[in-house]
Amino acid sequence: MRLVTVAGPPSSGKTAVLIKSLEHLRREGLSAAVVKFDCISSRDREAFVRAGIPAVVGLSGGLCPDHFYVSNVQDALAWGRAEGLDLLLFESAGLCNRCAPHITGVLAVCVVDNLSGVHTPQKIGPMLKLADVVVVTKGDIVSQAEREVFLFRVRQVNPRATALTLNGLTGQGARALASLLSGAPVTESLDGATLRFSMPAAVCSYCLGQRRVGQDFQMGNVRKMRFEKIAQEAPVPGEDA
Repeated sequence: MRLVTVAGPPSSGKTAVLIKSLEHLRREGLSAAVVKFDCISSRDREAFVRAGIPAVVGLSGGLCPDHFYVSNVQDALAWGRAEGLDLLLFESAGLCNRCAPHITGVLAVCVVDNLSGVHTPQKIGPMLKLADVVVVTKGDIVSQAEREVFLFRVRQVNPRATALTLNGLTGQGARALASLLSGAPVTESLDGATLRFSMPAAVCSYCLGQRRVGQDFQMGNVRKMRFEKIAQEAPVPGEDA
């Protein structure tokens, strides 16, 4: 079975991109399904099922969604194999921009949208930087100049990736992505597989349920900002230092 990880900021169009791309593969007789990892709630399963695509949704609830994701990928792969699928996609939202759900040896796709702003590619981090394919959506809503600048910034961050533009409403560009998905490497097992990027450590009192604000309630892995030093070192461009 071929396996693909798909990540991107919330509302970037990941689900629409997958539905339009999988339409092409289903017409070619390929069986595919999606496991969606989300945080509190999701209605994406309904959208996939309406499109005729089997889907399972896992919600992390009070846990870090990225840790929840990696704790469940083996079981998700086992489910896909039991279903006899040709292709399984893990879709997850990059909520903190510090993690990447991408796994070494598994085709990695990152979805970003033009509406998020031209500086967004630099903010997303390893989720985009370590992807094999970057899909840029919502290009029909911005100007050509904005589209070109955004794509340039994507290529600055990740010059190695294949960059595609895709319209999640019309499906324009979906065939090209479908071709890449169908050529993903076969993954028999994830036992011993490695993530492409380490998840950041964040063991502090707030991870354990603390809600009160104040230094007395901050324990464990705490990192404090030195505001006066930072303000002196980083003048606003165009202003006198």
